[in-house]
Formats: sequence, structure tokens, C-alpha cells
Amino acid sequence: MSALFEPYALRSLTIPNRVWMAPMCQYSAEVFGPNAGVAGDWHFAHYAARAAGGTGLILVEATAVSPEGRISPADLGIWNDTQVAAFRRITAFLESQGTVPGIQIAHAGRKASTDRPWNGGEPVGPEQHGWQPVAPSAIPFVEGHPVPDELTGVQIAEIVGQFADAARRALDAGFKVAEIHGAHGYLIGEFLSPHSNHRTDEYGGSFDNRVRFALEVVDAVRAVWPEELPLFFRISATDWLEEGGWTPDDTVRFASLLKEHGVDLLDVSSGGNAARVRIPTGPGYQVPFAARVKAETDLPVAAVGLITDAEQAEKILANGEADAVLLGRELLRNPSWARHAACKLGGDVFEQHC
Repeated sequence: MSALFEPYALRSLTIPNRVWMAPMCQYSAEVFGPNAGVAGDWHFAHYAARAAGGTGLILVEATAVSPEGRISPADLGIWNDTQVAAFRRITAFLESQGTVPGIQIAHAGRKASTDRPWNGGEPVGPEQHGWQPVAPSAIPFVEGHPVPDELTGVQIAEIVGQFADAARRALDAGFKVAEIHGAHGYLIGEFLSPHSNHRTDEYGGSFDNRVRFALEVVDAVRAVWPEELPLFFRISATDWLEEGGWTPDDTVRFASLLKEHGVDLLDVSSGGNAARVRIPTGPGYQVPFAARVKAETDLPVAAVGLITDAEQAEKILANGEADAVLLGRELLRNPSWARHAACKLGGDVFEQHC
């Protein structure tokens, strides 16, 4: 039996295989009006194709918990009932194909209010339906970007509540896995790292203070997310800074805390919080971060990052480096990657089409 095509159980949920789709923003929602942030035909076709292709779990792209939490005005959101209704069409189809529907809930923090990447990704103002970003500290992501407003304690509590409300709506929309986005330099990751968090109150300074906001979000989401369904957390295992940033040691320490607070799996990525850093990319370049968490904690992990080949993915699981693999760009190139891998490895994805 191929390790890649063994079912995987978390709480009461069984995911049919270990080929999972990583969240990838499509920047294809309406930007304003009553349908702002609503999933449309593009999103349905995009996710439906990967489900029909045999993907065991699909994590829908970073979906904002508030209008101000979007990376761009064209991002998906889950702050109102219109958005919930549109997602039900997608989750129902994914389940009809045997795929588990999951969603990543997110707040972009200081990296919010930017244009679509293919338009340059630069900050946009009110004339382009943009807004003023917020952050743990009044430090822009990169020189030339707007200085974000530093969040007050009251505003932090409001955002924690928005994450909980988003989780409630995600359940109503038919999702079976919720993932909290704590990676890539967005709001939660900004609180975690001393590179972006210069606060002097209970949310800044020491490790325990910097992880406080993240754990408050986890607790709020876990309180409304059903006990029988799993909760994921996505982390950037390192800022890729020589000093003054979040480190792999921090990730291991934090992973144990996440386990204690009811997180069921850590989705291990890296980078995104510090601009213009050198990241040594290559096939499976982030897998060692996941492998270390798996080796040193009791928290299951998924590996991500330039995993493109069936034998490569199989080896990661067979070697015990991760419990599942998350594919990103490779699933954009080949929506039926899971079926092709099953034929190559002799596994079984729902039903084989070799």
C-alpha cells in the first residue's frame, strides 16, 4: 500500500488520502458591492477540478475574517451570509467527489490592501477600493508601503471575535476542516515574530507575549468549531533572518502549545514576514522544518514547498517526515495529479483512472 494513498484520520474525520491542496489565493472575487468577497464561478471551477482529480483534502485559499483582513480587494471573505451561501455550492461538490472541504481563515494585517500580484501587488488606496492596514506595531512591511495603524487592545479582541465568527460561518458553509493562517507575514505571524512585533504590552516582547494573540485566536476558534472536527494552523517555520526573527526553535516550542490548545495538525511553510530575504529554494526545501516538528513534538504535520513528484511525496511520508503533503503550484499545473500519482505508485484514489 502506498503511504501517499493511505486514509488519514483526525478526530472523527477520515481524509481518503495524503495528497492535499495548499491554500492559494486566486484574487478573483468581486472587489466591492454586495458580492464583495463572494466565491464565484471561477472558484467553483478551480476547486471542483482538483476534487475530480482525486485530491483528498482541499484547503480553500486565505479567506478574510473581515473586509480589512483581505490581502487585496479581490480576495474571498467569510464575514457575511452571502459569502456563506456561495461556499455551500463548492463544499457540496467537493464532498460529492470524496474530497474533504477545508478553509483557511485569515487576516492580512500590514500586508493588506494591495493590488493583485499580476498588477504588481503594490498598496492600493481608497480610489481603488483599498483601506488603511493594521498591525501589531506601526512598522510597514517594506519601505514605501503605508505605515499600518498599531492595534489597540480593544481592536485585538475584536479581531479574535472575527476569527470565531468566521469559523462559525465556515461550519455553516459545509467545511469540515478549519485552518488558521499564522504564516507568511500576515497578522498572526506579525505578532509571533520580533521582527514585526515591537509592542511593550502583554502582546509583545517575550515569546509568551508574542504568541498570546495566536493562542487567543486558536482558543476562540476551537470553542466554536465542533469537537469532532479537526483544526489546523499554518506556520512560517522561519523568517529566514540571521537574527531578530522567528526561528525553527520557536516553531517547535510553539507547536507543543498549539497541541495543548486543541490544534490537530501544523501546516509548515516558511518566510513572508521579512522583505528581500534570501530563501534557498529547491525541491522539498521546507520539508526539514515539518520533519523537525514531527520528530520533536506530538503534533501531526503536513509538509509543503516544491513537492512535485509522486516518488518524492511518497518518500516524505515513508520516511516519517510528515503525515501528509500539501501541493500548491503542481496542482495548478495538473489538477489530476493525485490520480496520476496513484497509477504510478499503485495506490487507490477513490477509483483509479489510469
